[in-house]
Amino acid sequence: MPAPQEDVDAIVAFVAGVQHAQRNALPDAFLDGFREDAVWTTAHGKRLTGLPEISAFTRKVLPPQADSPVTATYTVDLILFVRPDIAAVKIRQRPVARDDGRFLDEIFHGQEDPSALMAAHPEAVPGTPTYVLAKDGGVWRIAAAQNTQVLDVETLTAG
Repeated sequence: MPAPQEDVDAIVAFVAGVQHAQRNALPDAFLDGFREDAVWTTAHGKRLTGLPEISAFTRKVLPPQADSPVTATYTVDLILFVRPDIAAVKIRQRPVARDDGRFLDEIFHGQEDPSALMAAHPEAVPGTPTYVLAKDGGVWRIAAAQNTQVLDVETLTAG
């Protein structure tokens, strides 16, 4: 479905806002991106239903991340407009060292069997979130999301 460039730009800006909120450990900014009835599944499989539950979890786990030596970049890989007001968004989430901006997942590139590295460096495993965004009143927000770690060897080692 063809989409107006302004919607594509708004979605890319939305994902940049998620990155900013995550990198700076800003719960309110992060939570502003959710619908009241949203469903969020964490990278470790915890399902959170509704903004109150997502908020309680976020306010517990996000603030301590401000002091973490690892943060992440979020890049839009693909946008599928299901309808003009619904978009499925694939994101490339790469762990990065906060002090020097070095991409930590590069240690896996070119490895035949990265399993030992994955066990030794879980902070370097990238993510591949999927957001289902709904446009309500001209604003894109998360209706449902799955934040998945990349464990597929071919994907992980290809870069």
